[in-house]
Amino acid sequence: MGNNKNFEVIIIGGSYAGLSAAMTLGRSLRNVLIIDGGLPCNRQTPHSHNFITQDGIPPAEISSKAKLQVLNYETVSFVEDFAIKGKKSDKGFHITTEKGIEFIGKKIIFATGIKDIMPNIKGFSECWGISVIHCPYCHGYEFKGQKTGIMANGDKAIHVASLVNNLTNTISILTSGKEDFNTEQLTKLNKHTINVVEEEVTEIEHSNGHISNLIFKDGSKMKFDAVYAALPFKQHSEIPISLGCELTEQGYIKVDSFQKTTIEGVFACGDNSTMMRSVANAVANGNIAGAMVNMELTHEQF
Repeated sequence: MGNNKNFEVIIIGGSYAGLSAAMTLGRSLRNVLIIDGGLPCNRQTPHSHNFITQDGIPPAEISSKAKLQVLNYETVSFVEDFAIKGKKSDKGFHITTEKGIEFIGKKIIFATGIKDIMPNIKGFSECWGISVIHCPYCHGYEFKGQKTGIMANGDKAIHVASLVNNLTNTISILTSGKEDFNTEQLTKLNKHTINVVEEEVTEIEHSNGHISNLIFKDGSKMKFDAVYAALPFKQHSEIPISLGCELTEQGYIKVDSFQKTTIEGVFACGDNSTMMRSVANAVANGNIAGAMVNMELTHEQF
């Protein structure tokens, strides 16, 4: 990179989506900078699944290999830093990092992910991504036939229960408060012998992130092997919002089918812009974002 501070494309976030976009752009000889702070959301997850050719591989191993491959393309540079501010001028998009460096890019790709908001439950964050999990497709097979909890209520709980029901016949829904199910939903839960526990969960007993028991407010305990949790989240980076990018009702960056945001020249890919939260999906829409940015640059220059 040398002293260069001007790039055709700046990619903020160097995990799966960002690296995928960078590879696509690097193969078209685009001058690209990746800015990444090195704290992916799945850093505690021991193994990645449901990603063909990489099933069962630790996420860090996948991203490390991907980074090496991407940086083989001579027009792609990587900076380990956090992007903290962004603005637009006639020169392009100005991105300032935590270390006080300013870079300018003609196009921006946000691959910044989302930040899960952990509940105030002792032991929860230590188990997140290990035995407290978010996705049956990513983690469910590894807990097939085991005693499983679902920390959710209402429609969300029913949705997760319907998917998990194919993996185990020992399921409890943990609402931590009054259940919110209609008559039809309660009938389905009874049909599949799914227990509903309204007592508030206050602690998770575990060993290195592997659950043994849930402890409730009344002091009682229940043994579990895995717990699905539907967590609220916020955008990991505030820069897209500061640039004017619209969010969806659910809080994701609003993009079209080509990963383009509502701001000209700004794209987003990965977990920040879709509820389909997986490594495979991040790689796929990162690839699309890279191709669409390259197409825009091509149309502007040819």
